[in-house]
Amino acid sequence: MGLAMPRPLLVEPGAAASTGAAPDARRGIEVRGLTKHFDGTYLYRNFDVDLPAGEFVSIFGPNGCGKSTLINMISGLMPVDAGQVLFDGQTIQETRLSYVFQNYRDALFPWLRAIDNIHYPLKLMGLSRRERDQRVEQLLADFGVKIDLNSYPYMLSGGQQQTVSILRALVTNPEVLFLDEPFSALDYEMTLFMREQLQRMFMKTKTTTLLVSHDLEEAVQLANHVLLLTRRPTRVADFVDIDLPWPRNTESVIDPRFVALKSHCLAVFQRQIAN
Repeated sequence: MGLAMPRPLLVEPGAAASTGAAPDARRGIEVRGLTKHFDGTYLYRNFDVDLPAGEFVSIFGPNGCGKSTLINMISGLMPVDAGQVLFDGQTIQETRLSYVFQNYRDALFPWLRAIDNIHYPLKLMGLSRRERDQRVEQLLADFGVKIDLNSYPYMLSGGQQQTVSILRALVTNPEVLFLDEPFSALDYEMTLFMREQLQRMFMKTKTTTLLVSHDLEEAVQLANHVLLLTRRPTRVADFVDIDLPWPRNTESVIDPRFVALKSHCLAVFQRQIAN
């Protein structure tokens, strides 16, 4: 598989909102009339959804419903056949986006040290060495990263490589962060660690985040909202608010409120796969 090239988009983001505070005054992500077909079969047809700014949204649905395709179209990585996506009223080209791919092995430049991988998008933005150093040092201090960043990617564990990928995505201060099943290649212990890290990052930055997940427990645990999708042609089955306190550790998943929310999402999902 070829190397997945980072794709920084270079427009300053607006101010972020705090989870649990007053609703964000920004309009968030507005998807209108999104249409995509393959070989004459519609995957999405006149698809509409509003996703709030400064919130963490998990996307979950049946196999083949186009979860990854949806964020690829919203992020501009995949062309649409029709429709429009706006970020706070602006186009994709006017918005700073970052994307974390599920295959961390192909996402990092193997010939660059971990620290240089993190610096890379800042170099593309034209920041001076001093500015880059300041921003990276602040980011590492904020998240207490304990990785030898002078190592090359092949010298790091899978979880460490994915941590570097996420740090590289966040160093540009994105307005929207896309995560496409970022933990699917990790073992369970590392997945739990990465869920904790991602929560810490979200609580710190309040970056609008869209996560595609194939794990319902993960989708509920990490999000403010779960976007549940139908079978193709894909529509919105439900948009569930996850009103649970942060952070959400392994004990949170046995909380009665968590169990009730997960059960509701599961019931919606089961109705879709039964159709």
